[in-house]
Amino acid sequence: MRYFSTFFLLSILLTASCKNTSENNTSETTSSEPEWISQVGANDLEFNEKVFYVNDYDAIADGSALTTTAIQQAIDAAAANGGGTVTFKPGTYLSGSIFIKENVHFNIPEGVAILGSESIEDYPEIDTRVAGIEMKWPAALINVLDQKNVTIDGEGLVDGQGKVYWDYYWNLREEYEPKGLRWIVDYDAKRPRTFLLQNAENVFLKDLNIQRAGFWTVQVLYSNHITVDGLTIRNNIGGHGPSTDGIDIDSSKYILVQNCDIDCNDDNFCLKAGRDWDGLRVDRPTEYVVIRDCIALAGSGLTTIGSETSGDIRHVFVSNIQGKGTKTGLKIKSATNRGGTVEDIHMQNIKMDSVGTFMQVSMNWNPSYSYSKLPEGYDYDSIPKRWKTLLEEVTPPEKGIPTFKDISISNIEVQGAKRAIYVNGMETSTVSNIQLTDVHIAAQEAGQITYSKDWTLDNVSLNIADGSTLTIENAPGVEFPNTLYIANDED
Repeated sequence: MRYFSTFFLLSILLTASCKNTSENNTSETTSSEPEWISQVGANDLEFNEKVFYVNDYDAIADGSALTTTAIQQAIDAAAANGGGTVTFKPGTYLSGSIFIKENVHFNIPEGVAILGSESIEDYPEIDTRVAGIEMKWPAALINVLDQKNVTIDGEGLVDGQGKVYWDYYWNLREEYEPKGLRWIVDYDAKRPRTFLLQNAENVFLKDLNIQRAGFWTVQVLYSNHITVDGLTIRNNIGGHGPSTDGIDIDSSKYILVQNCDIDCNDDNFCLKAGRDWDGLRVDRPTEYVVIRDCIALAGSGLTTIGSETSGDIRHVFVSNIQGKGTKTGLKIKSATNRGGTVEDIHMQNIKMDSVGTFMQVSMNWNPSYSYSKLPEGYDYDSIPKRWKTLLEEVTPPEKGIPTFKDISISNIEVQGAKRAIYVNGMETSTVSNIQLTDVHIAAQEAGQITYSKDWTLDNVSLNIADGSTLTIENAPGVEFPNTLYIANDED
């Protein structure tokens, strides 16, 4: 017996006559790399040959007691010597915040485990930026603050022991949400990052095994010429920690991320540049970023841009990335009080399987988190400073409207997606000048495109299981012609 099953195949063969391509398109072609790529990353470093073992400073190597002071003494001694290598004899070392200094090579060899303290008091508060606003927040477990010429590497383990902080967050959120305070819970639930590079220059972070971050795993903030290479991050051991981003590039430039393998519970690779009034005040972009030759497993975004877009995010090149079980491929998110421009984004040679949505764009992301309103019953004069920062209005309001443009996507293969494309601009800010070349997506449903313009498509196919077509509204110059319905013969 023969029967027929019908599925929807949407294919596009581009000709110049079927598209309205912007004459001022500044994006690079998909066949060439932007010239600035050769400038990203740290420069090679040479260190003083002297070696400083933390064990010579009475470090406790069985994990039975906090040994932060001994580790810091070894770092300080190396710095006083003009630099050198700080390292460990095999063992387990329990630590709070440590601070790496200039010209220090901090080596965590195989057979060594650094465990993050489960007490927040062991992470002194510093002036920093978290989730887009400048505020006091606990230092990370391992910090490079206002330093240059540093390498942190080794095949040992750095375990943030984050579950105690995950539980704290979820309990606080359960308390805050009924009070109308979802927008502030992420800022009140103070949790330690694992690595923080802040105001740093010429730093290598290499070949490390990192797990169970209490909050973000690696944040590169206000820094330049940084290389993050060969990290394995596993944050879903023993639970699914909230906000356990993999690598966050935050208002930094000339950054190289490569050969990383990330399994987390939030954004895998994320670019940020401040949020709302405070981000517009700081006004520092993230730019000249390369992410290549990486793997993302569980997590919210293979490449996420935002939602903190206030200082602008531009000149980004993503290549040779695999996603397996990741929620989205390219996610660009912001809100109507963020502002900023996302532009000149290149994404190529991507393979994904069992994902949510390949391309997801929103200018009104997660309203309960993105928009701050003080509920009745609270005295403005008595609330914490960070609350007031988030409550500060952007004026004039149109300054808070973000802009997304000039995005090039090529050589993409996606299987097992729930949805192919979900792009939503705004009437006052259309998503413009999008190039799709050699993009092939198999998904359950097609999705939608609204408030967009000037899409250029060449050899694009959407294999949609439920037979739906893309809903395209308020999108001049966005056309998906040559729709075909094909019957498959099955015995």
